[in-house]
Amino acid sequence: MAEPMPGRRVTPTARLILPATADRDIWLEARRDGIGSSDVADILDVGYKTPLHVYYDKIGTLDEDDAGEAALWGTLHEETIAREWARRNRSVVRRVGLVARVDADWMRCTLDRRVTECPLNRDTREACALEVKTRNAFVAKKWKRAVPDDVLAQTLWQITVTGYDHIHVAVLIGGNDYRQTVVRREGNEQLIADITTVAAQMWDHVQRMETPASSGDPERLVELWDDLYPERVGAINLGDTDAYEQLLAYEEARLRAKAHEDEQKAAKARMVELLAGAEMAYFGDGNEYAYAFKPTSRDSVDMNRLAEQYPDAYAACVRTTVSRRLDIARDLRLTEVPA
Repeated sequence: MAEPMPGRRVTPTARLILPATADRDIWLEARRDGIGSSDVADILDVGYKTPLHVYYDKIGTLDEDDAGEAALWGTLHEETIAREWARRNRSVVRRVGLVARVDADWMRCTLDRRVTECPLNRDTREACALEVKTRNAFVAKKWKRAVPDDVLAQTLWQITVTGYDHIHVAVLIGGNDYRQTVVRREGNEQLIADITTVAAQMWDHVQRMETPASSGDPERLVELWDDLYPERVGAINLGDTDAYEQLLAYEEARLRAKAHEDEQKAAKARMVELLAGAEMAYFGDGNEYAYAFKPTSRDSVDMNRLAEQYPDAYAACVRTTVSRRLDIARDLRLTEVPA
């Protein structure tokens, strides 16, 4: 079956922007012309990245290719999982591509598959869509009863863009745990409205080139700033900002963390002392395990010896990685937490 032509309406409320066979570079560029379903999860702070990642990606400052091992294997497994869903549900699926809502071109999503014969209602041959996911085994519990928040946000956005009443979801967890479910418009109307409002606010920021407030995972934000400014030179006067207050907050948190670490080390020393020559301890009259001082081991490399005796292997295998740490001026370092 041939793919629909760009511009043709392929869902109740959306038209095709790019077919599924479009080059990745063209697809990435088209993504910047609107808000997609993966963007929505990040805008809502339920994805891996932060809202600011989305903003800088859309204005072209950040090169967000999304490439990597997880993305690679997700793409490789997509066709297999989609075919298996169709087999189990005695249905028919077709590749689509990037679509945009007819009355709001900035509202976009990439549909993994369009379902031409929905298994929930075969009499009317209702059309809907299928979202395909590949996840590692560590997140299996998030799929126990429903879809995780990021997938819920994505599929509800797809419902908003396409006009479908529901989206099927098929996921392969850990390479051998297949699960499937359905996300429906019914019962999620208020959440859909909230998602649309937040997405519209982000798109407004993009259109006006006005940076939204910083929010989200602090570690992801530090990674973002590092990506935006890979080469750092010179100095800047931050006297008119809250940098000094943040420096004090950082130092106080460091001291509290050190105090907790010292307390933990002292407790550990006492626990080991009480073991004497035993390896394991229990409390009271029972014989139930409480704690133990167990041996552990790990392999390590003598880098000096490797460089001296096997210089070729050292040169071929050892790589220097550069990272940044926050260095506080000595006279601004706190020695105790203020009362």
